Amino acid sequence: MTTATPIDLRSDTVTRPDLRMRQAMAAAEVGDDVLDHDPTMRRLEERVAGLLGVDAALWVPSGSMGNLIALTLHLRRGDRFLAARGAHVLGNELGTAAWLAGGMPEALDWDAGPGRLSADTVRAQAGGAGPYYMLRTTLLCLENTHNAAGGAVTPPDEHALLVATARDCGLRVHLDGARLWHAAVALGVPPAALTVGVDTVQVCLSKGLGAPVGSLVAGSAAFVAEARRVRKMLGGGVRQGGVLAAAGLVALDNIDELAADHAKAAALADGLTELGWRVDRPQTNILLAEVPDVGLMLDALANVGVLAVPMSGKVRFITHRDVDATDITEALHRIKTISG
Repeated sequence: MTTATPIDLRSDTVTRPDLRMRQAMAAAEVGDDVLDHDPTMRRLEERVAGLLGVDAALWVPSGSMGNLIALTLHLRRGDRFLAARGAHVLGNELGTAAWLAGGMPEALDWDAGPGRLSADTVRAQAGGAGPYYMLRTTLLCLENTHNAAGGAVTPPDEHALLVATARDCGLRVHLDGARLWHAAVALGVPPAALTVGVDTVQVCLSKGLGAPVGSLVAGSAAFVAEARRVRKMLGGGVRQGGVLAAAGLVALDNIDELAADHAKAAALADGLTELGWRVDRPQTNILLAEVPDVGLMLDALANVGVLAVPMSGKVRFITHRDVDATDITEALHRIKTISG
């Protein structure tokens, strides 16, 4: 195994708070968020609500908790909900959508591109009123970008059509926007252009933006009031949360820098293609590579100090703010030694 410093491309969650973020955390104005609503937490929530074009937002420790809170409030036990195959709420949140929120998930095949659904599919799967003993479909879950599809982006026009179709079918809409910032940067639109019409949305501060922890779930003021109660039930209330919220406020200043991460992913894809790898062209900062044996390749990569993970039967690389263009060049140099 190489003794060189590992180049960590497992996720954009491995980033560490930079000096500016640590200084903001140390200087944060704080209060008891459970009792009095921490003042820095309030500023973060108001800023995110404005960016997303919704009435209110609530800080939560993780995106998984944010999604669970939304599903808990949208679903009654036994309700069926729709999501694209490979969606995070289906495969990466340990079944909480069914276990705790009580929903019956239905995975829909991608028929409008990687990670994307057509309005026709949503309409066909939503069904209509049936006998009392049939499942009721009440919710559509969207994901933008779609992680398991290699960071695939849903553009505003497709998003709006899906939401309109869901409305026609009587469905509510939750958007898992853990990497919505990446989609907005890739498309050159404000984040609010990608939330139009949704009932709720979750966004993450620790994926790409550099915060050590934290997501927000957002929607109407009435939804957030109830979400605060569910967060407490799940143990997600914090006391002097301003220390963490201060990191989130700095993280939001990093949104425009995501374009550099997308460029690094494109450079990695070009380099791997030159080495004979079969890769999906990345739209954002997630790159999927097809290999004969994922496990063996991950071991080989680790042996030369390049860290990646499995995803959708492929090797997943994610670029982020803690790796630069020189690291990508070095990673390709190391990968070349195992690609002969």
